[in-house]
Amino acid sequence: MLELKNISYSVEEDGVVKDILKNISVTIDDKFVAITGPNGGGKSTLAKIIAGILTPTEGRIILDGEDITDLSITERAKGGISFAFQQPVRFKGITVKDLIQLAAGRKIDVSTACGFLSEVGLCAKDYVNREVNASLSGGELKRIEIAMIIARQTKLSVFDEPEAGIDLWSFQSLIHVFENLQEKVNGSILIISHQERILNIADKIMVLRGGEMIAYGNKDAILPEMLNVQGSCEMLTKSMGGAE
Repeated sequence: MLELKNISYSVEEDGVVKDILKNISVTIDDKFVAITGPNGGGKSTLAKIIAGILTPTEGRIILDGEDITDLSITERAKGGISFAFQQPVRFKGITVKDLIQLAAGRKIDVSTACGFLSEVGLCAKDYVNREVNASLSGGELKRIEIAMIIARQTKLSVFDEPEAGIDLWSFQSLIHVFENLQEKVNGSILIISHQERILNIADKIMVLRGGEMIAYGNKDAILPEMLNVQGSCEMLTKSMGGAE
């Protein structure tokens, strides 16, 4: 269970303090939670604060009863938090199997690595020994990253706009992967997304606007209200203004 208590984050630009997040308080204990809202609303900032990439200006972060506010990103990773970037990192000279083994934290054989790849819809024999370099597409990299998270079995898996930079076919495949991921991961999944199809498979939805949480609740209550405003989630987020 993740608890955010009065999380605020500010930056100083040209001598002026800008509030990015303002007193975010929420308890996340569902299997699949999506965070959405307009560009510039603070979604990615909140994800990075949870992962330990950024430190909140105010507030505390509690994971399963432990205060992790002052822990580094490495310490949080060891404690059970995974973070998937919008653009997965490429590692020249490292194979897909090497990455999955690093994620698992133990020595695994090819068969085990192939099993994780199969779970994300990749033909294992075509990928297990490939280098993680420019020859892999964005969609392939993101599915490999998800296979790593399945191998890690962390308490909390955070995805920052996983749909960014991939084509329609890859996005449709990614949706199926996330639908299956709910059954494969023992902990909670937190996804930053504008996409209606991703929001539709969440248990709960959080809406951020102007650094504030303006809504949080069951998908069946939040999503229809969002869709009624402008006809689609993408139109809603654009109409609410701002730039990330």
